[in-house]
Amino acid sequence: MSSTLFSMNLVNFGGFKSQEFKEIVCGISEEAAKPNVVDFFPILRIFDPQGARARMTKHFRKIIYIFDGIVEERLRLRALDEMDTKEYKDVLDYLLEVMLEENSQISRIHVLHLLLDLFVAGLDTTSITIEWAMAELLRNPEKMQKLKEELEHVLGKNEKQIEESHISNLPFLGAVVKETLRFHTPIPFLLPHKSQQDVELCGFTVPKNAQVWVNVWAIGRDSSIWTNPNEFMPERFLESKIDFKGQDFELIPFGAGRRICPGLPLAYRTIHIVLGTLVHGYDWKLVNGQKAKDLDMSENFGLTLHKAQSLQAIPIKTQH
Repeated sequence: MSSTLFSMNLVNFGGFKSQEFKEIVCGISEEAAKPNVVDFFPILRIFDPQGARARMTKHFRKIIYIFDGIVEERLRLRALDEMDTKEYKDVLDYLLEVMLEENSQISRIHVLHLLLDLFVAGLDTTSITIEWAMAELLRNPEKMQKLKEELEHVLGKNEKQIEESHISNLPFLGAVVKETLRFHTPIPFLLPHKSQQDVELCGFTVPKNAQVWVNVWAIGRDSSIWTNPNEFMPERFLESKIDFKGQDFELIPFGAGRRICPGLPLAYRTIHIVLGTLVHGYDWKLVNGQKAKDLDMSENFGLTLHKAQSLQAIPIKTQH
């Protein structure tokens, strides 16, 4: 994620700073998932009785400070025309181009907060999706083999690296990703919405200013929408035009409309490339002689939907 956004590895950008950065990101994820009495009794918000707002504000200030330093350095390089010798062409580069346009409505603070949203929201959800996908493929070896064969057909049996341009030619990989997002949506409830006026919906009245939660997990398990919803069946998407880009309400892990997740294109690229890379060229075995059929697939509900027991598998180089 940090390489895509900044062309640098923030996990390894210097001993103490690296550890501090990881602690900040973990702290944000933990605070976001904790129950907060203020959510149920808004009148207490000004008092912040559990200290949640204070801790989260502290985390955000620290990570914004780190990002601001990266932005400042990039702007300095631009001013020195050093960009002529090294064109990053990363997310930060394009955001700065928009920010520096004449009469631009995008300010530096907008850039910093967008980078924060992309980074924090994209880390946990992306890794969760890839872990669930690998777990389901290990539990369904025939689907793993089908994906391997597709990757070998498109990329060849050598070690050719999967790139974004390959994704459109890998329909089964795309189907595996869609089925994972349906069956194991990384965020069971979309970020809350608020109704702007009284609305009648399916015989129910939703009052103005009501907080609305969309249960994406339940939609993905709805038997009136999906055949055999509790089975991992990527094939269901091979002949279907349903996609997760906000147009088909049966599958909206990223939301829909104007508030759709801004990180969708980045997640699309990252999940496909990482999952394809893990499968192509490697065989996998579970640790301690564990059988695939005995793999624990229980879920740990929170802000994000983790596996209750983390997947542990060993890659073995494929011999051709």
